[in-house]
Amino acid sequence: MNRREIVQASLGLLAGPWIGRQAPPWRAWRIDGDRVARWLVELSQFGATPEGGVSRTGFSEADVAAREWIKPIMRSAGLEVAVDPAGNILGKRPGTDPSLKPLLFGSHIDSVLNGGNYDGDVGTLGAIEVARLLAEKGYRNRHPLWVTLWCDEENGLTGSRGFLGQLTAEDLARPAGPNGPPLADQIRKIGGDPDAMAGYRHGPGSIAGYVELHIEQGGVLDQTGQAIGVVEGIVGIRSWEVTVTGFANHAGTTPMDQRKNALVAAAEVVLAVDRIVKAMPGRQVGTVGRLQVRPGAQNVVPGEVEFSIEIRDLSTETLERLWGEIRAAADAIMSRHGTTWSARERATNLPAMADATVRGVIDGAARDLGLSTRSMPSGAGHDAQNLARIGPMGMIFVPSVGGISHAPREYTRPEDVTNGVNVLLQTMLRLDQRA
Repeated sequence: MNRREIVQASLGLLAGPWIGRQAPPWRAWRIDGDRVARWLVELSQFGATPEGGVSRTGFSEADVAAREWIKPIMRSAGLEVAVDPAGNILGKRPGTDPSLKPLLFGSHIDSVLNGGNYDGDVGTLGAIEVARLLAEKGYRNRHPLWVTLWCDEENGLTGSRGFLGQLTAEDLARPAGPNGPPLADQIRKIGGDPDAMAGYRHGPGSIAGYVELHIEQGGVLDQTGQAIGVVEGIVGIRSWEVTVTGFANHAGTTPMDQRKNALVAAAEVVLAVDRIVKAMPGRQVGTVGRLQVRPGAQNVVPGEVEFSIEIRDLSTETLERLWGEIRAAADAIMSRHGTTWSARERATNLPAMADATVRGVIDGAARDLGLSTRSMPSGAGHDAQNLARIGPMGMIFVPSVGGISHAPREYTRPEDVTNGVNVLLQTMLRLDQRA
């Protein structure tokens, strides 16, 4: 769907009902940006780091404390607050039409280690501010409105997977993080009930829609000076743990032509990933972000190397093609060096396209607010990609200064946060009022 089609969809869906008569009063409503800014500062104290960022990983003490801090704020916004079996905090506002399914909006507040103060926080606190304004105005929403605070987003979208009923008994029994306690114990720690997970599931068609406000986490909006990103879709992510096996031997006595150097072979694979991904036209990306050499001594020919490979794109076919080319290149490299390799797929997040109608509503809401928009993909994973499996999904991006994210210098200007929350407000109102 190109920009012209989005604008046409917006005009058809939104302008039509009020042509020839006065627009509804809620179109003039605006959120309190100063309040959201204060909340962002207060939330940043939970897990604050000396560098100015935050380490509030899922299920950590800082995460638990932040969740307890946010619950009364949600209640003060007129929401009925409860923790679901998966550990998600849901703030519900009943609707007036019992035949309508809920509209969901929200994000997460857990962070990566030594992360920033905006990733997830803007969307969560922005959703609460929208609910607060609706309560203040006495708005009678037709749909039930659910503000969602997803748990443990950064470690594999845990909360939204649980909401869809996709956490298996095996998942719940595995450690949550390296050498951590079982996921089930961590979910209990934050008030969830893993014993009830077997019967907990929201399937396709169970929601009317989901909208997530988020910082871009890239630099496109900041570089172009555009205010709002209308997300086309969320890239699919495939990642593998790769092991290259050679033969460890004395570095001083093993001739160069008799070595089976696992590190040399692994290095060629790393370069092949970069070459193959760059060679294909498109916006796909490929990354090797971790590498471990064994035995790791300066006087021993490396006998084994483990490393990660991750590729991302909006197209499942592109991901398949890239991986096929990487495998073929790795086979040839191993043959040359007398080494072997294996790859274990760690995770697969399928691409998730945003709903065309929701995209049109977001674009129209932004333009009515006088804000410039840009249609763009999300290169990062979000809970929204899971929600897209059960209902229409849309995402709103606001600029990240310098494109910095997952780092203490992550920053979004207060005025950009305010713009994003106002777009979220007007989007939710329009979706609620749609016939």
